[in-house]
Amino acid sequence: MEVTDKSNAKRRALICGVSGQDGAYLAQLLLSKGYEVWGTSRDAQTSSFSSLKKLGILDKVKTISMSLVDFRSVLQALSKVSPDEIYNLAGQSSVGLSFDQPVDTLESITLGTVNLLESIRFLNPNIRFYNAGSSECFGDIGGVSATENTAFRPKSPYAIAKAAATWQVDLYRQAYGLFACTGILFNHESPLRPERFVTRKIIAAACRISKGSAEKLELGNIEVRRDWGWAPEYVDAMWRMLNHGEPQDFIIATGVTQSLRHFLKTAFDAVNLDWNDHVQTNPNLLRPSDPLEIGGVATKAKEILLWEPEFKGENLVRRLVEEELNGAA
Repeated sequence: MEVTDKSNAKRRALICGVSGQDGAYLAQLLLSKGYEVWGTSRDAQTSSFSSLKKLGILDKVKTISMSLVDFRSVLQALSKVSPDEIYNLAGQSSVGLSFDQPVDTLESITLGTVNLLESIRFLNPNIRFYNAGSSECFGDIGGVSATENTAFRPKSPYAIAKAAATWQVDLYRQAYGLFACTGILFNHESPLRPERFVTRKIIAAACRISKGSAEKLELGNIEVRRDWGWAPEYVDAMWRMLNHGEPQDFIIATGVTQSLRHFLKTAFDAVNLDWNDHVQTNPNLLRPSDPLEIGGVATKAKEILLWEPEFKGENLVRRLVEEELNGAA
């Protein structure tokens, strides 16, 4: 079944977490399709919305204050906006930070998701809901590429929260008939990533060193293997899920896994440097629990949503370096 393009209709979308990497690129995509776009922040009056500024779309996005863990706040925001589609991209998003802030991570993701689902059920069950899942839910699966039927074995507070939120969405779809779906997204990167994420940390450091910086890049375990994609392509998959005829969960991945060591080498090769001369390991950066390899296949998304990524593996890393050197967002 093909995706129906409703971009000519003036649909209204609410993006929870619009100030993050995915929220900003999604806002840009929806605006290009003719949507009226609203975005939330805990305090919209003081938030800088720097990612929206970098993309040059801040003046085109309507913003509203909303706290996902406050049910009344969620109800008020949804009542004011009356969206046709809601994209839940909010909540604590760092796996590493979740070990230091497990309670906030669990509350912002699990309680935030159920507050949105309950608000939709009470206010307007016709609202289409997208939930940001995560490949981290799979944990250690022995190097096997995950599919939508692969069991979850989460290994971090972040992954546990995302797994719970995924099952919440499934329940509300089955029990209450909501158009609700989860995108089980594998790692996806861009220049909008904060440097606390290891991929952006590597790219930014490699580019600075290529321009004369004498710094040493400190990393934890560089043997982990992940499937990294290009964020602007992944937000297109989100839109396709909500504009498909039937609500389903989908894995979104490139199908190419590489080690962080190889990612590192490709990044430094792209600026004509030997990474061994500029990188050192720091045991303090190791996570208490970290799956060695997480890979997936997006066959279902390709067949049903007609979604297929262009950037993967080494060409993704080179794209990230090029964007960083050009100072692009």
